[in-house]
Amino acid sequence: MRVLLATTNPIRLSFLMALLRDAGYAPVVLDGHVSAIEGGIGIFPRRLAVPEDQASGARRLLAEAGESDGLA
Repeated sequence: MRVLLATTNPIRLSFLMALLRDAGYAPVVLDGHVSAIEGGIGIFPRRLAVPEDQASGARRLLAEAGESDGLA
């Protein structure tokens, strides 16, 4: 897996997941269960990742959509 970005913004994360899925990518959220530990206060970033072979295309898609802020 290749991490594309890390964010504490659940709305942006949801949007990027939908954008990637709609384009045929297989995104996953890493560290998503940390919210159970932190109590939902949003201080720990969740990481958005895709399979290694999809990383360059996914980065290109996010950049074309104007979502390149914070890309790893």
